[in-house]
Amino acid sequence: MSQVVKGRRSFLKASLAASIAAAVPVPVEAQTKSAATARSVKPNIILYMSDQFRADFIGANGRNSSTRTTNLDRLALRGTNFAQAITNQPLCSPSRATLLTGRYATETGVWRLGLPMDRSLPTLAGELRNAGYSANCIGKWHLALEDPKVGGTSGPVKNPADRGGFLDLWEVANAPENSTQPYEGSFWDRNNQPISYKNEYRVDFLTDRAERFLRQKHDRPFLLFISQLEPHPQNARINEPLGPVAPKGTAARFANPTVPNDVRAYPGTWQEYLPDYYGCVEAIDSSVGRIQRILEEEHLAENTIFVFLSDHGCHFETRNISDKCSAHESSIRVPLVIDGPGFRNAQRIPELVGLIDLAPTLLQAVDVPAPSTWKGRSLLPLLSSPEARESWSNQQYIQISGTMTGRAIRTADWTYCIADLSGDISRPSAETYHEYQLYDLRADPDQMINLAGRQEYRTKSEELRKQLIILMAAAGEPEPHILPAKLYP
Repeated sequence: MSQVVKGRRSFLKASLAASIAAAVPVPVEAQTKSAATARSVKPNIILYMSDQFRADFIGANGRNSSTRTTNLDRLALRGTNFAQAITNQPLCSPSRATLLTGRYATETGVWRLGLPMDRSLPTLAGELRNAGYSANCIGKWHLALEDPKVGGTSGPVKNPADRGGFLDLWEVANAPENSTQPYEGSFWDRNNQPISYKNEYRVDFLTDRAERFLRQKHDRPFLLFISQLEPHPQNARINEPLGPVAPKGTAARFANPTVPNDVRAYPGTWQEYLPDYYGCVEAIDSSVGRIQRILEEEHLAENTIFVFLSDHGCHFETRNISDKCSAHESSIRVPLVIDGPGFRNAQRIPELVGLIDLAPTLLQAVDVPAPSTWKGRSLLPLLSSPEARESWSNQQYIQISGTMTGRAIRTADWTYCIADLSGDISRPSAETYHEYQLYDLRADPDQMINLAGRQEYRTKSEELRKQLIILMAAAGEPEPHILPAKLYP
């Protein structure tokens, strides 16, 4: 029996004796069984992803007085808040591929937007399904081919082989930012039939669909991926503005919001987009609260692992022509809060963790072996082992595409980034890179001063360069030629 299961049983006994609310009750479908049998039911898993959600816009993470995230704050304070979570690729599709496969983006086939995920790779959904779970997806996918020259689409994902192992409930649009509007549009079911909405906010519609699923009777444990678009910008203009679109009337309440320190000194889109971004964040928080209430009402809460996360952050076009795709904290820092069996610990974990680590963590939490090909590490030891925390390798490897071909290493105190200065973004990697950015996160947490090229930081740059080359090799990339920065920017 795993330590996780043993710990859960011990916690149940103590909790029942003390009548603590966090006790694990008998699930509804097992109420006629003995308590021992009911406790053996594997936990359900809900992945709730909010696209382009900055980590510092959760109130529990501090530094932002305008955030209104009551439900997410409660989740973070009750469960496990991984306060230094990093996306290993700050772009929608590559980040999602990394999350679901436990592999780096260049290993999944999805190193940029519009590419399909390698069908041969084991996925979180597939592994859980092999272990007796149902695998269900609602919302944005963004992992199927989008090239219209070969029949790709932003709407339905027609071939089940392109659904990453989510072969049960499927109510999805591949890229809803292009194919739907905030108050009108369609998602598609497993038979490619449209499920349409009109005059209802998209976040609420997808929450409705999640509620419909959760209130059904379940004869086996489930994985449910709720993938919201907001606060990601709306890309297609059909009687709607571009940029994030908050629920009607909401943005006006954030007409003069707190401006994050890392963007306020730069030109960008934040002046125009921040009110709607805040409104979208509030809508996501309300949706999370609603899902939590449904879990309580259906007696699923105490046997469901609930994960709130994002695929990347947002710098509002202050650092490049995108609003992500950089090594800055605003791009790579993401919220990662986990609650439920094994995670209801009221802990804030300060160690650096990556989205690549989430799939193996969830498999271990439900006592399912992770594929040997996965590159991520289970985060469970960080929750209970001081020795594991002391020996934890506090570094994350980041691949960058979209606006440039780049690579970066994030350590506890430093960010070091290299870039292909040729400007060619048509390849997944480059043979030659130049040192591009170096930030001292202790002295400069908002990354206002690029230290790349300064002679007094040459030793630190060399140290980080060597570490980065090791991480690139571990990701299956050839050893690059990295030229030192020669001019102080």
